[in-house]
Amino acid sequence: MTSDFGPFHQRGTSLLELTVVMAVTAILGAASALCLDGGSTELTSAHQEIVGSLYQAFTLARARGTDVKVALGKATGVGEHLPVTLGRKVKWGKPNHIPLPPDMDAPSVAAKTGEAHPIITVTPRHTTLASVWFLNDGQEALCMRLSGVGHLQVLRWRRDLKKWTRV
Repeated sequence: MTSDFGPFHQRGTSLLELTVVMAVTAILGAASALCLDGGSTELTSAHQEIVGSLYQAFTLARARGTDVKVALGKATGVGEHLPVTLGRKVKWGKPNHIPLPPDMDAPSVAAKTGEAHPIITVTPRHTTLASVWFLNDGQEALCMRLSGVGHLQVLRWRRDLKKWTRV
């Protein structure tokens, strides 16, 4: 009796083949896990949290016709404000081993504490107080610049490239 699949047809896999495939999968999985950096993931989450909070504040301010405040870090204030929650590995400020972004004068407060203004007031006319914040995980950092007209520019210090890149 001949098979429709030709002379190379097999009905299953051997234990040796299964072991080799599982070993290769384990090696690739371990290599992938080593390449992933939990702090970098938390920096990305912090970036998204701040962007989301600012977007929500601009939307609420316009809808209500009143100012809305966004509280960064440990900031607390009088009245209603949107808090920004950061991961446990994310810290405010810029580590000394990371240089300032190009074309940026040394900020007096933000580089050390991370927050030039811990509470951002957003107006219904889409204006804010211009400010800059730094967040880091010890290895990489984010520089977030907010202009007076509500434009947010985000730069990330990439330790592998040893330079600031736009996010």
